[in-house]
Amino acid sequence: MYTKDGENYFIVDSHVHFWDGSPENQANRYGKGFIECFYDYHRNLSPEEWVWPLDKFEKYSEETLMKDLFEDGYVDKAIFQPTYLSDFYVNGFNTTEQDGLIAERHPDKFIVNGAWDPRDGEAGLDKLEELAQRWNLRGVKLYTAEWKGTSKGWKLTDDWSYRYLEKCEELGIRNIHVHKGPTIYPLNRDAFDVADVDDVATAFPNLNFIIEHVGLPRLEDFCWIATQEPNVYGGLAVAMPFIHSRPRYFAQIIMELLYWLDENRLTFASDYAIWHPRWLVEKFVDFQVPEDMQAEYGVLTPEVKRKILGINAARLYDIEVPPEAAVTEAPVDSGEAVGSAPVVPA
Repeated sequence: MYTKDGENYFIVDSHVHFWDGSPENQANRYGKGFIECFYDYHRNLSPEEWVWPLDKFEKYSEETLMKDLFEDGYVDKAIFQPTYLSDFYVNGFNTTEQDGLIAERHPDKFIVNGAWDPRDGEAGLDKLEELAQRWNLRGVKLYTAEWKGTSKGWKLTDDWSYRYLEKCEELGIRNIHVHKGPTIYPLNRDAFDVADVDDVATAFPNLNFIIEHVGLPRLEDFCWIATQEPNVYGGLAVAMPFIHSRPRYFAQIIMELLYWLDENRLTFASDYAIWHPRWLVEKFVDFQVPEDMQAEYGVLTPEVKRKILGINAARLYDIEVPPEAAVTEAPVDSGEAVGSAPVVPA
């Protein structure tokens, strides 16, 4: 938990990884290019003092992970989001199995999410059920631009995707995290387009679609979809580090999201180990919309920040929030919404 100026912030980092992008695990030049592209995001958007050397970034230890998140990073609960990339990495880049072993050693710290790919057909449905039983899945992470053989991506609206979403409902997996954001080499930009989100959100009202990276660079498209689909959420991974490198741009992103989605459908994420949660949490708590933008956008209150930093994700995953960090019902004052979030669909 993070405390500043008498305010307590319960932190749920809703997007973390334990990856192996080392040369030994790289299957080809695409694996090498992928981790180096990740590293460019890391070094270009982080404060200088938080930049790692490339060899550490490629493969870091469990000890480093635990210290960065829970000792130094203020994180109370972290959610593993897998990214297999089996065509690029010998043993996969960041798999549910890798994450699950860490979570078993630290059961009070992590939630493990699974993954699926509709191109795996019936065998993939069986694998999803196996993962759900093994790791008690409450969420999955989907990567629509992942390569598989000659295929360079898929859509949420594909026929087999609907079969998998139906399977998620059957298994009680209600949180569907989808990467819809910036491309990473060598993946295709258009395979991350948000256009297929509204169809599945309408078709599956009992599932929550957490759109990771809020559709960047397609923020406007995402907002227009999310405003009409109440089960669509915005995951702030990748958006968050602009608070350092482009604070006015970050103000525009976060306040546009708050205008269209409100403060109950945004979730904090560091995308660790691309960025360290400590500086993101500290800067977000201290952040305020520039004065010349406040007439249009308003301001960020501690109540809104508390929801974004942990309470919203806690509701999605039934995580207990300590009373000292909870947001209580309060009257609306000067147009600022400070009430509790609505009940998440079960």
